[in-house]
Amino acid sequence: MPAVAGTGPGAAILAHGGELGPPSAATLLAPRPGSWLALALLAAAALYCYAWWLLRARGHRWPVGRGLAFLGGLVAIAAVTLTGVGAYDTTLLSVHMIQHMVLSMIAPIFLALGAPVTLALRVLPKKPRDALSTVLHSRVARVVAHPLVAYGLFVFTPFALYFTGLYELTVRNELVHELVHAHFILVGCLFFWPLIGVDPLPGRWPYPGRALLMVLSTPFHAVLGLTIMQSTTLLGGDWYPSLNLPWADPFQDQELAGGILWAGGEAVSITMLAVLVGQWMRAADREARRVDRQLDREEAEERARAERAEGTIRPGTTEQQEVTTT
Repeated sequence: MPAVAGTGPGAAILAHGGELGPPSAATLLAPRPGSWLALALLAAAALYCYAWWLLRARGHRWPVGRGLAFLGGLVAIAAVTLTGVGAYDTTLLSVHMIQHMVLSMIAPIFLALGAPVTLALRVLPKKPRDALSTVLHSRVARVVAHPLVAYGLFVFTPFALYFTGLYELTVRNELVHELVHAHFILVGCLFFWPLIGVDPLPGRWPYPGRALLMVLSTPFHAVLGLTIMQSTTLLGGDWYPSLNLPWADPFQDQELAGGILWAGGEAVSITMLAVLVGQWMRAADREARRVDRQLDREEAEERARAERAEGTIRPGTTEQQEVTTT
């Protein structure tokens, strides 16, 4: 198989000192350390774990599930960028599509469930905490975190990516390629954080609205996946044919990539709806218990007032004797 000359992502078929063959479990899971992203992920994990430890040292609890969810989100990002998946993402569109889905749909869900903003607000000193709270309630945050804005970015930017010349630029330019990875993560967080996250965000919609937004996003992934499957034009122009891989047919791989996006999007949407319904039921249960407690307090106060009233006017008291005399 001839080697492909050049630098950037295109040189990915010359990884680990040799040419890439057909993907396998061994090649896809092979670590690829040294990226700046590895340092960023380690820093995020270290800061979260330190804040978790600091909160426990102060005698406060932090749900273990939240911590595991956040760390799981970081692991998911590492699994598709710091392994062999990152080497194949510019070689096979199908592998890129798996990476796309993990970065934009799976990792952000776990990061949102980890509630890092809430954790930061609980451990930061007063001035940084006030600054973070100001940012969260700023006009920019209200606009960016608005569910409809995030929905538009989440649904329509993949169409702009795959059906313009931008996608070909991403496979040919390493910097643009990395920026697209960051875009996937950011847009995914903007979309899923207001839906299932527990962090204090401005303008959070009630659960019915969130569920509706999730349902409305599902058809777009199906349409995008089917369009990619049925397209007679290769995404990325002549990039994939120029790799001359004897073990991969670009058209068949593109059809597989569209199927992955279609089926994967459906699976994530159904899972998300289940999570939303579960959160909705728990919130409704908490609200019912709160109302019950409020009613119990009001009944107790009413009984206390009635008992006091009975105690002030009862047989033998001065008021009763005056009434009898009269």
